[in-house]
Amino acid sequence: MRDAVAPEPLPLWPFTGREDELRLVRRSSAGARRGLVVTGPPGRGKTRLVTEAVRGTDCARVAGIPQAHRMPFAAFAPLLPESVTLHRAVRLLSGVRTLLVDDAHLLDDSSAALVHQLAVRSDTRLLIVVTDGAPVPAAVSRLWTGELLPCLPLGPLPREETARLVAVGAGRAPEPLTVNRLHRLAGGDLRLLRELLGALRGHEDLTPVPGTGTDEWAWRGPVPLTPAVREHTAHLLTRTDPGERETLDRLAFAEPLPVELDGPTGPEHPMDPADRPAGPAPLDLAALERLEDDGLVHVDGRGAVRLAHPLHGPVLRAAAGGLRARRLARAPEEYGPALDAEAAALTALIGQADVRTVPAPVGDWLVAEGIPVPAGYAALRARYARLRGEVREAAAWAREGLCTTASARSGPAEVEVEVEAEVEVEVEAEVGAGVGAAAEARAELALAEAQSPALASVRHPAHAPHDPYDAVRLGAPERAAGRLTGVFAAHADALTHADGPALDRAADELERRGFLLFSAEAYAQAAAAHRDPAAARTARTRAVALARRCQGARTPALAALALGELTARQQQIVTLAATGLSNRQIAERLTLSIRTVGNHLYSAYTRLGASDRTALPRLTDPRPTGPRPAEFKEKQSA
Repeated sequence: MRDAVAPEPLPLWPFTGREDELRLVRRSSAGARRGLVVTGPPGRGKTRLVTEAVRGTDCARVAGIPQAHRMPFAAFAPLLPESVTLHRAVRLLSGVRTLLVDDAHLLDDSSAALVHQLAVRSDTRLLIVVTDGAPVPAAVSRLWTGELLPCLPLGPLPREETARLVAVGAGRAPEPLTVNRLHRLAGGDLRLLRELLGALRGHEDLTPVPGTGTDEWAWRGPVPLTPAVREHTAHLLTRTDPGERETLDRLAFAEPLPVELDGPTGPEHPMDPADRPAGPAPLDLAALERLEDDGLVHVDGRGAVRLAHPLHGPVLRAAAGGLRARRLARAPEEYGPALDAEAAALTALIGQADVRTVPAPVGDWLVAEGIPVPAGYAALRARYARLRGEVREAAAWAREGLCTTASARSGPAEVEVEVEAEVEVEVEAEVGAGVGAAAEARAELALAEAQSPALASVRHPAHAPHDPYDAVRLGAPERAAGRLTGVFAAHADALTHADGPALDRAADELERRGFLLFSAEAYAQAAAAHRDPAAARTARTRAVALARRCQGARTPALAALALGELTARQQQIVTLAATGLSNRQIAERLTLSIRTVGNHLYSAYTRLGASDRTALPRLTDPRPTGPRPAEFKEKQSA
């Protein structure tokens, strides 16, 4: 068992994400409404949100005080005299324009009544923060149940924004599988996330990602048992029933496990050893029922049992003693059936063209704790992530597969798998610095494969059904004619006819099915095809929003979208730089200073995701992303 040392202090986190929620809170405190109630679990960022919303405004602030229920108006002590009636308190505070009430679930009865009266009788706008699951004074709960104020339930911070916080907290960028792990473990609790990051700073289980120097880091190994982690899982670690604790520990080291409904139901119904089947002993059904009632385990429709929260397994494994861990842990090869089941589920979803979910928790926690996974499984995970638009995650899984094959290399099968993994490493070329040479090579190969089904099936059969679609993404839908079905065929047809509304519909369906990068590309193509400026702006907005969720992907279809984010002057300078002109030549042509040209180029590099001017010709390629109707007719007649 490894206890964590005291975490190092972290830098102040920036406020990130929550743009929609922030606008809503600001409107509620500045418009005609009386205010807003913000609710959510502990650590969700409720207080930070409302504090950011009222920053720079004239806003009074009070907070509920624990253990102060018997003190009248305890929360309002900074704003009111020592002795005051409810009626007078309302009058004294009626001139307050905006009042922020934090931890309103902790208000004493007098303070709760005052807040309710302010909502009913005054012009004061109220921002109320309440924690889910805590007892709330009736006067406060009636604010939203009685529809006096609207309620904003705060969901977990998106994974993309979690990645930004982790990068700030760690001082350098984490690789995607580490971000996913921290996101799962924290479960939306930003305080827990901060505690984990503090414990990991300088930790021996942090390693640089190969090929990135010290720019990216990965976390593999046990979860540090910080005070916050222990507090968060106290209800789990303090279970004293031997059957329950044994069941929890067995699940922690070997989930998922099957339920045998006709098996033993506890020590009062022991099974004759002679009748026990070979293999692990069945789970204690009575203990399972109690754990399920307490929300600690989940049984799916197929009778497989898992721990209910992603944090529970790592904590139980970290808390187990050495001997107990050795008894319960499986050998790496024993995870084969579970990984095979996950691979089958992922393959089936690819076949159904639906990648919204990732039913693969076993592979996730094996990699997280540094246990090698088969290269074929890693290659499939890389392919699946790439289809979802998670290009950095795809590259990370490809690296996992290459690491496995590098340590194996025992025969033709391993070599074949390594080639599969190397194919997936190409997705790195779609990240960050534009569409690089490897991506261009892949683009040419994709077009060739679209014309030759035999080439595609020989290269990598499992991915062959999607290869013709690369031609559509590259703006040559006619090369995939008759070789696609479903939403992919609809996208190709819409692009062939430059049909903006049809491209919007295809993009919407692609997004619904989880193909976020493909959807962003379709919306970008729709923005260029629409004749209605309003429809074009809407499509462009959707494309930008989706592209930002694709981990820095830069593809030909998104190149024009990226250019559209530049100012008119930046576009002008970038276009000239792409032709090979130097900063001095551009400055002379546009009558600008060389320094001004350099500043514009630097800003453009940041927005385009380019590292230098060598990437600009690819990003400013004027070729259209699809043929116009006239071009299509000419090609058909030819």
